[in-house]
Amino acid sequence: MDIFKGQNLLEFSDRFKTDNDCKEYLASIKAETDYKCTRCNHHAYQLRKDFSRQCNICRHIESTTANTLFHKVKFGVRKAFFICFEMATTTKSLSASYMSVRYGVTEKTARLFMLKVREAMASSGNNPMDGDVHVDEFVLGGRDQGKTGRSYEGKKKKAVTAVQLTKDGKVKRMYAMKIDDFSAQSLQYIFINHISREAKVTTDKWRGYRPIAKAYDITQIESNKGMNFKALHTMIHQVKSWIRTTYSWVSDQNLNRYFNEFCFRINRSQSKATIFNNVITKMVKGDVIFQAQLISN
Repeated sequence: MDIFKGQNLLEFSDRFKTDNDCKEYLASIKAETDYKCTRCNHHAYQLRKDFSRQCNICRHIESTTANTLFHKVKFGVRKAFFICFEMATTTKSLSASYMSVRYGVTEKTARLFMLKVREAMASSGNNPMDGDVHVDEFVLGGRDQGKTGRSYEGKKKKAVTAVQLTKDGKVKRMYAMKIDDFSAQSLQYIFINHISREAKVTTDKWRGYRPIAKAYDITQIESNKGMNFKALHTMIHQVKSWIRTTYSWVSDQNLNRYFNEFCFRINRSQSKATIFNNVITKMVKGDVIFQAQLISN
């Protein structure tokens, strides 16, 4: 398979001139896994002109977008590819309102498809962070009157983030997730999902990390107003600024999806050449998500 490499929009538009070019690309990714008919479970098929697959036994036809996150994309696979390209390769991505104008779709259509892409950008959790890892919690939103510090009753959105550092103290990987409060019960999930038991974890002296220290190697130090966690706080500032300036507001149920997008680009900053192919592959291998699921979750 000749995968697309690079971030050049002109090269991208030359490669994917029609919907059929995009379908051929999807078909080549599907061909890397064994075929199994969804109706009769047969494993042999014939490839049709539009790159769909037809079962040799029951004659069921499976389109290139079937059983992928491109399922039932009605505004054209080529437009969907361009949206994926923009979200993967641009530094700050684009809002749904701008994307809708750019590609001639409604704002709702753009927003819902972009949520699908963000679902695909979620970490598999198969490669937890090891080595030197810093963890801290933060909030998004304006000031709550009469609420200071880690208030449990404030209306601001609460989140926790972890960064893996190189030997030079630079950010190697980052993950963030929404939490309900700052208790150990909520904070533990960033450890369970993204941090190896062998990692050397550093946090501030918030008491919520003490119960977690029974299972992880955690060292607690004074934050010193963020000076002892410069790389971590730089990333927190960037994700908060990105959400505030690009989208202005994000709902609670979609916050983790936006974190997925931000962390996906950060974690692949050293492999930008193949980042588009990475997104498309994850879209093909992802489970089908319907519009009702995006709205209700």
